[in-house]
This record gives sequence, C-alpha cells and structure tokens, in this order.
Amino acid sequence: MSVAPVEIERTEWDTSSLEEVSPDTPWVTIVHNDPVNLMSYVEYVFQSYFGYPKEKAKRLMMDVHQKGRASVSTGSREEMERDVQAMHGYGLWATLQHDK
Repeated sequence: MSVAPVEIERTEWDTSSLEEVSPDTPWVTIVHNDPVNLMSYVEYVFQSYFGYPKEKAKRLMMDVHQKGRASVSTGSREEMERDVQAMHGYGLWATLQHDK
C-alpha cells in the first residue's frame, strides 16, 4: 500500500503587529502585595533567596507593602521565570514582565 504525500498549505503571518524582543533585553521579577504574608517573612525571603542585605530587603518589602509591588530582580527571561517559581515556592505572589 502506497501513501501519497500530502501538501500542507502555509499561511503567511502578519508580523507587523508582533513586538520584537531582543534576547539581551532584560526581564524583571515583580513581587506583589498580598493579605497573607507578614512583612517580616517577605523581608526574610528577599534576604535568603536573593542574598540581599537587610536594608535592601527591607526597602523592597516596604515597596511591596506600600506601593503594592516591587521589582526584585532583573535578567534573562529564563532567570526571571526561575525567580518567579522560587517566589511561588515561598508562597509569595510574583510575576515576570519584559522591562522595556
């Protein structure tokens, strides 16, 4: 039994609306305020995971508390995905976004 090849019709993509992202363009990890975690715990997470000194961890924690969010790390998308997953592991609400 012989199977004939099937031709696949390829459609053209309209790339004019797509945003170009350079691989070296930084991404950021953002930690958001939540009603669950204590401020001291958030400060502890920033110190233990990121290795931030107490003053920087406290400043970032206060941004989270007062402004509702803080950018806690920058880097490649893969690095920021790792940091977001780590924050989730600590029970914090975190997202990543492209730093334009």
